[in-house]
Amino acid sequence: MTVPLKIVIPDLISPSYFPLIAAVELGCIKARGVETELSLHFPVTSSINALRKGEVDLVGGSVHALFHEAPDGGGVRILAALSHNMYWFLVARADRGLTRGADLSNLKGLRIGAAPGPDAGLVQMLLDAGVDPATVEIGPVPGATSAGASFGVAAAKALAAGHIDGFWANGMGAEVAVREGTGTVVVDARRGDGPAGTANYTFAALLCSAELEASRPDDAKAAVAGLVEAQQRLRAEPAIATDIAKRLFPPMEAELTATLIERDAPFYDPAIDDAAFDAMVAFARRRGFTNREFEKDELVSTRFRQLWRSAP
Repeated sequence: MTVPLKIVIPDLISPSYFPLIAAVELGCIKARGVETELSLHFPVTSSINALRKGEVDLVGGSVHALFHEAPDGGGVRILAALSHNMYWFLVARADRGLTRGADLSNLKGLRIGAAPGPDAGLVQMLLDAGVDPATVEIGPVPGATSAGASFGVAAAKALAAGHIDGFWANGMGAEVAVREGTGTVVVDARRGDGPAGTANYTFAALLCSAELEASRPDDAKAAVAGLVEAQQRLRAEPAIATDIAKRLFPPMEAELTATLIERDAPFYDPAIDDAAFDAMVAFARRRGFTNREFEKDELVSTRFRQLWRSAP
């Protein structure tokens, strides 16, 4: 009997993790003979802990999280990129008067919601902008840890309710806040906002344990090949995301999904080049997660790289 691959993501309603959701929901992995179970596991640091304990098989999340409590990577292997560049938005409450590209020193004294793991990107961005992170109240988002909650959407709701002054979250959370008129985008990290190099701190990746890579290589191969197929299909026809979203997301977010997928589709590429890898390690070193230098082959699996450019 085939053992299903247990796959977790830290935020279900996220355009950057959507290629992995699509790989499951479109049957791209199943078509390769492997059953899957996809679930939400927040935050990404907890997902990584579960991966190391063997409680889950694959994690889709921010790649730098592999250094969580493990300066050597702790046996976590990178299989492919889900999407490229740091994918979080800094959104401020609309009545704060901040606009895109605003001086980040204007955040001083504000309450900014951020999840464990992604918060490291916000802290480093502030440092690179010459702003002391201690002058900004960075903390959890009320309601984000509720069962089944999606962090970005929870952040948008908390912003609208006045519980926070801003948030650092994914594109869906940002889009909801903007469309409802409660928030304005200050930084779109993926598209080059913020200090030089901000976009390259981290990216969304498919991660597994070294143990699974060695003991269940066919399952890992199916996951990578299925992901690549899903990315290609989403790039070619973003509208296919709508039916998936309607099955999984609330109505408003479901209707927005295809628009956000089309916007992010150019970043759906499984390949990890040396520059992206080196920038991520440099970011991890600057945040104190590791004091080591790494060659890409030490952390990025070499076994399935030929699949990065394969056709469905």
